[in-house]
Amino acid sequence: MKKRTATVKRKTRETDIQVTLNLDGGGTTSIKTGLPFLDHMFELLARHALINLEVTATGDLAVDYHHTVEDLGLAIGEALNQALGDRKGIVRYGWAILPMDDARCTVAVDLGGRPFLVKDMVCRKKRILDFELSLFDDFFQALVVQTRMNLHIDQTHGREAHHAFEAVFKGLARAMRMACARDPRETGVPSSKGTI
Repeated sequence: MKKRTATVKRKTRETDIQVTLNLDGGGTTSIKTGLPFLDHMFELLARHALINLEVTATGDLAVDYHHTVEDLGLAIGEALNQALGDRKGIVRYGWAILPMDDARCTVAVDLGGRPFLVKDMVCRKKRILDFELSLFDDFFQALVVQTRMNLHIDQTHGREAHHAFEAVFKGLARAMRMACARDPRETGVPSSKGTI
């Protein structure tokens, strides 16, 4: 069976990032982005998706967190896309309704090759410590484009920002775990078009 792994390096004048992942892992992580809250979210994503994930990133954090957060979305998305390969034999669709204390989030994923993001959050908090939560918009948009996936995030309950985003990332993890799974009955690409 073909290994579903990838390593992506992205180096610009603003960031230097390396991502290694294994879609068929056990959820082990080594995450070092320089942004502790982001590290925590990536650890949750890998653990609950059962993806082995190694991420190292250095960026111009003294200037702004935006470059690092967006470029991480690009790099992780590219690694996911490479690891998925031709996408033959995958389930393709995944979803999760996930609670986290006061928060609840519904996440739906389609790995059918058409990038689109829909994200609606009832949590209106602006920051966790010095991390601007609006940066997740840029992260998810970059992730969706590079992974070539359709992602819907609907965070319907919960005002506490940490709980809200933990529900989002755990929900994404569970939806990705389902969508990336191998379907023993699917011998080709899971599309009526014959290609993704």
